[in-house]
Amino acid sequence: MVDSEQPEPLQVQDNIEAGTPRYDKSIVMVGLMGAGKSAIGRRLATHLHMPFVDADTEIEAAAGCTIEEIFKRHGEEAFRDGERRVISRLLEGPPIVLATGGGAFMDESTRAEIARTSISIWLRAELDTLVRRTAKRNNRPLLKNNDPAKTLKDLMVIRHPIYELADIVVESDDTPLEETVNRVCQALAAYSAKTSQNGKT
Repeated sequence: MVDSEQPEPLQVQDNIEAGTPRYDKSIVMVGLMGAGKSAIGRRLATHLHMPFVDADTEIEAAAGCTIEEIFKRHGEEAFRDGERRVISRLLEGPPIVLATGGGAFMDESTRAEIARTSISIWLRAELDTLVRRTAKRNNRPLLKNNDPAKTLKDLMVIRHPIYELADIVVESDDTPLEETVNRVCQALAAYSAKTSQNGKT
């Protein structure tokens, strides 16, 4: 949450453009499928002049096949293992904006790595919004069933208490994407100010 204390203050430096902060930690987007992690993350990265990386894309590149194929051939456990290793590798490098899969933050070791290296942002969306957005794509293994809305509702019950551990929570609704990006930027600014203040006291 925004009011969480961090063990070390976040360093914010002036970027090339006046008024645009630069973060020396990665920014990790977490949340359910359909929350807008990639769409918001990509625009946020552009605004902050940081590289954007989609963890799912990196997993597919490392595996040489799609996530759907990984699930079919090897099962979810194998996918989660690969996901864990790919995210750890990505967070070892220079700061990035990283969009993660919906289940990534549920893994305790991944969550600890994110807490150590990054600022986590939970994009929280209502069920109706998630159902509508995910219906536009047919490549989500966990939703390939007769009642994807129920699956999403069940996932909300299980995952929301864990997502609440994120450093920042931002609502992802039907407002234009740029408005949500502005919300994220404001939340990041408030978070960095608070952590810097904590570091001085």
